[in-house]
Amino acid sequence: MATVGLAVPEPAKIEFLYFADCPSHPEALALLRSVLDDHDVESEIDILELTTDAEARALAFPGSPTIRIDGRDVDPGGASARPALTCRIYRLPDGRVSPLPTREQIEEALK
Repeated sequence: MATVGLAVPEPAKIEFLYFADCPSHPEALALLRSVLDDHDVESEIDILELTTDAEARALAFPGSPTIRIDGRDVDPGGASARPALTCRIYRLPDGRVSPLPTREQIEEALK
């Protein structure tokens, strides 16, 4: 079901970067797909599994999962974390932490 009133242009590129040992990446990918479906966004998702610290550094990977839309991280504040093959922590609006971004963070990045 699409959210009323949210105009979502088709992004040029959607990237989903993850580290296989991080258990939250399947749920994050499902959330991303759900948000895209809800807003009728038909862009393909470039899914990239990172396996080395060198890849993490080269791609400025702040942890798994990382979602970028048109090159922008859905959580700009967390994007500056030191690149590493690790699980990522997202800060929620109420101050708690989560292994997943919120639906709202993904929607905001799609605008």
